[in-house]
Amino acid sequence: MILASGSPRRRELLQQIGVYFSVQPADIDETPQADEDAVAYVERMALEKARVVAQQNPAELVLGSDTSVILNGEILGKPVSKGEARETLGRLSGQTHEVLSAVALVRGATERVISVATKVRFRVLSDDEIRRYVDTGEPEDKAGSYGIQGKGAILVAGIEGSYSNVVGLPLTETAALLNEFDVPVWQTEEA
Repeated sequence: MILASGSPRRRELLQQIGVYFSVQPADIDETPQADEDAVAYVERMALEKARVVAQQNPAELVLGSDTSVILNGEILGKPVSKGEARETLGRLSGQTHEVLSAVALVRGATERVISVATKVRFRVLSDDEIRRYVDTGEPEDKAGSYGIQGKGAILVAGIEGSYSNVVGLPLTETAALLNEFDVPVWQTEEA
């Protein structure tokens, strides 16, 4: 199997459940389309990533994934600057948002895509806390400008749903999808 993502978090999560894979990141335009809702967006991104890599490796199973943070219907992407990260975190402060991930598997003409949503509640953050967190550098490559698995864990007051989804790959649902393609989890040696 090929993971069509350069995300170290997705690699770690797949390794955690004992799946063997190689990595080949997909280079695609990740701009949302006009009037595209969040579910359609993440599912399209996951499928496009998997399709691009599958075209280059037609006999292989390819996993593509995308994760977005949604606040009041708005897709919050990765910040392009420290200022944007501070602004995003200020908007998330004291609010409940949704983390939406899509997982796509493509092998030849066979495609499957699923999406998973998790509600995340932030505690109220002071401007100083936001500034200090942004200065750690952690928000730089993260949708919504935070990482629940890292220093950003203390920003989160609670979640409803899949923790691994918030990290970047919903493991329960991904394992079920892999099972449909006869890819075992908890492998002890490479097949």
